[in-house]
Amino acid sequence: MSKPWGLPNGDLEQSLPAIASSFSQSQSRSPHHYFSPERRRTISDVRRTFCLFVTFDLLFIALLWIIELNTSKGIQYNLKEEIINYDFKSSFFDIFLLAVFRFLLLLLGYAVLRIRHWWIIAISTLVSSAFLIVKVILSDLLAKGAFGYLLPIVSFVLAWLETWFLDFKVLPQEAEEEWWYLRAQAAVAHGPLLYSGALSDGQFYSPPESVAGSDDSDDELLGKRVLTEEEREYVRQGKMAMEGMDQILAQEENWTFEKCSDFGDTVHSLEMPFYGKVFILKAVLQCPAEIIYQEMILQPEKMVLWNKTLLTCQILQRVDDNTTISYDVAAGAAGGVVSPRDFVNVRRIERRRDRYISAGMATVHGSRPPTSKYVRAENGPGGFVALKCPTNPNLCTLIWVLNADLKGRLPRYLINQSLGATMTEFMFHLRKRVVEVTARS
Repeated sequence: MSKPWGLPNGDLEQSLPAIASSFSQSQSRSPHHYFSPERRRTISDVRRTFCLFVTFDLLFIALLWIIELNTSKGIQYNLKEEIINYDFKSSFFDIFLLAVFRFLLLLLGYAVLRIRHWWIIAISTLVSSAFLIVKVILSDLLAKGAFGYLLPIVSFVLAWLETWFLDFKVLPQEAEEEWWYLRAQAAVAHGPLLYSGALSDGQFYSPPESVAGSDDSDDELLGKRVLTEEEREYVRQGKMAMEGMDQILAQEENWTFEKCSDFGDTVHSLEMPFYGKVFILKAVLQCPAEIIYQEMILQPEKMVLWNKTLLTCQILQRVDDNTTISYDVAAGAAGGVVSPRDFVNVRRIERRRDRYISAGMATVHGSRPPTSKYVRAENGPGGFVALKCPTNPNLCTLIWVLNADLKGRLPRYLINQSLGATMTEFMFHLRKRVVEVTARS
């Protein structure tokens, strides 16, 4: 059963250790739980896209050939002339067979056998290029008008696009993912159990800010200056975001499993009133929680240096020690179908016991009104949690709650797919950043 929004703070503090404990139990099963041979046999996303492009190559060439056949004499007559009465100098049938050759060879090698080498695409491109060059030199196709130029050129370009895609996208990305897979497998195989026991009072990390839920006024707690009415509203919104974040984390029993990445990162979802589908990602990282605190929570504006899913992050206003207003521009997703979105968020930072928390939600700020350049999206309560490992200071668990309304006229399934892909891509860049930071230290 869902817990009410007025859940006491004591219960909220018990929720995150429970999440970490259950996550550690799943990690303690075996490294093969997430990295089994069955999971590694699945085809990668970038390779699947390559196979789709190869299929497009065949279908596009076939379509152009059918259009060429559909002249005043009819398709049946032209098929007979080009196939039964085949003539190398005047027929387009061999260009279609060349596309079939590429399709069968490339899908056999890269979809069925899943070879991780360039020699198959080299054979395909070499044969295609040599044949088309000889065809253009010796044939009379150029006398046939536009299609005499179009079919050979399109076939030549598609063959080389497939080569570029495989050599510069598929093979390098899969090699990099394999490297990360080996590192993650080693971490899961040799890392200690996370949060296997209850937290002791000695693990309490006293935050410098006010205690959550305190009845004291903001001015008395800050002891620095009197906040304006607008700043008080920002502080109130930040606390609302933190309460919403705690409530989402407290409802782990209601989370729905969505998927698990090759690195063991799990993505769940939760249906919330007024906000719709919320995504929750959990990942184990080989670094202290303080690195995540420094890189993501304290210095969000520097994330653009390594986070490719973020185009801009600017701190518009620092309301107090715990509350800031930020302007963020997220990169496009779903192959450009989802254009870049901008956000104005109020963020609240807290440090409690074994964790660092950054919670935020959409707000309004006078310095960043909506513009025609970007679609103004809105975030519901969400953010990041960095959980310390009590038995190993060099491990931590990251929990990311993504609660975004992308606006625009986008199908719900496309939004969900875009958000899930963004979380996976973000974790890929974060792991690279963690390796860089830990190497320097």
